[in-house]
Amino acid sequence: MKRPSVTILVANLPAEKDRRVIRECLSLEAAGFDVTVVAPRGDRTLKILPGSERTRLRPYPIVVYGSGVLSFALEFLWSFVWITIRLLGELFRGRAQAVQVCNPPDIYFPLALLVRALGRPWVFDHHDLSPEVYISRGGEPNPLVSRVLVLFEKLTLRTATAVFATNESFKANAVSRGVDPSKVTVVRNGPAFAEIAPAPSERAEGPYRVVYLGVFGPQDNVEGAVLAAQELIELRGRTGWRMILAGDGETATELRELTEERGLTDVVEFTGWLNGPEVDALLRDADVALQPDLPNRMNQLSTLAKTVEYLGRGVPVVAADLIETHATVGEAGLYVPNGTPAEFAQAINALLDDPDLRERMRKIGQERFRDFLSWEHQSAEYVAVWRRLLRFDNTARIPAQRRPSPTPSPTPTDAP
Repeated sequence: MKRPSVTILVANLPAEKDRRVIRECLSLEAAGFDVTVVAPRGDRTLKILPGSERTRLRPYPIVVYGSGVLSFALEFLWSFVWITIRLLGELFRGRAQAVQVCNPPDIYFPLALLVRALGRPWVFDHHDLSPEVYISRGGEPNPLVSRVLVLFEKLTLRTATAVFATNESFKANAVSRGVDPSKVTVVRNGPAFAEIAPAPSERAEGPYRVVYLGVFGPQDNVEGAVLAAQELIELRGRTGWRMILAGDGETATELRELTEERGLTDVVEFTGWLNGPEVDALLRDADVALQPDLPNRMNQLSTLAKTVEYLGRGVPVVAADLIETHATVGEAGLYVPNGTPAEFAQAINALLDDPDLRERMRKIGQERFRDFLSWEHQSAEYVAVWRRLLRFDNTARIPAQRRPSPTPSPTPTDAP
């Protein structure tokens, strides 16, 4: 029997860097689907998605990178044109029997109307709350831009045949925008068991390791982590611990300059992007993980990808007390009310001084990951939607997923 074909559209990352999309593709492939990913060009040598057997890559060039409203608009327009070209090519080849689009941005609803007019499913994989991301980036938000983003999000949600939400808050947001709840399926972010090496039986030697893993963007408050390191010096001195910031992004240069200005280069280390095995090694040796995201609507409603990565390795989490963070982490986290550097430093210091508490939190985090959060649980829900939409009756058990090839992790849909 011919395999059903799904085309996945991504605008903000090369396919080989989007961990959620990689996991989705591997799940579909294992369930008997053919998959094509249209995304910005990354590694020019790649024709097949790393870690997959047959998932095709159809990249397009990126020459415009957004940093302000106008440049973002130009970047999104460029991506819209190229994604349209690539999608039409897949339709003419007869491969796009169904389409999944991932945001940001929320501008592809005209293509949804085209694909649905052809009688084919169009699925929206809701990675980010775009209106809230815009507001969270700082500065005075333009009310007109905010209203347009809300309108685009509503149109994107309503024109979809089905919606994947990364948590219950995203599902509630979709329903509030007029989507039938039966069309929304929660598929959370997070690694699979196969991506995580066995935990060490004893703590690694050396100084305590306080880790941040993720994107360095204006909305991510990594500056708060650097300033928390300065506060931590006041509490326990400069020896016996290090803060490791793993990732990259728009504010990377500013963060390195801030670290030098504050005289913190001896306690704060930048690693740049890490591949999958490097992320695994870093987190297995970590003593405390930091989620410095501040209390705002976006962070309250988002499940941050880095947080599930932390729990999968049993790393105790220090975070602001956010709705979805608390729902995800539970008692594997130590929460602060406002997310100030001093609050983060005090919580980190308390955990470093209490090995019994860290061990309890480690076990709780691993149990939550095993029983609720791991990709194996999410994959079953994800594939079931596609089987229903494409009336594909191959219900053979999905095999355990292969460990993805080394690629940067996590992704900028760190939120959600």
